[in-house]
Amino acid sequence: MIDKTKLSAILDKVRPSIQADGGDVELVNIRDDNVVEVRLKGTCNGCPMATLTLKAGIERIIKEEIPEVAEVISVN
Repeated sequence: MIDKTKLSAILDKVRPSIQADGGDVELVNIRDDNVVEVRLKGTCNGCPMATLTLKAGIERIIKEEIPEVAEVISVN
């Protein structure tokens, strides 16, 4: 079971970098298969770099601190 409080704290650490570019990230769900669902908001929504931000940034940082996370995906 992934600790939602720990996951939220990690998102709070990356949030300022995302907000600096006019975007934001919101935790939507932690699925039973350890896939984390987030919603990219603001300028991140529809940005061509959003996938890179999600995978190379958010997902990488989360997996470093919570290795049991299988994947981080963006949902609407």
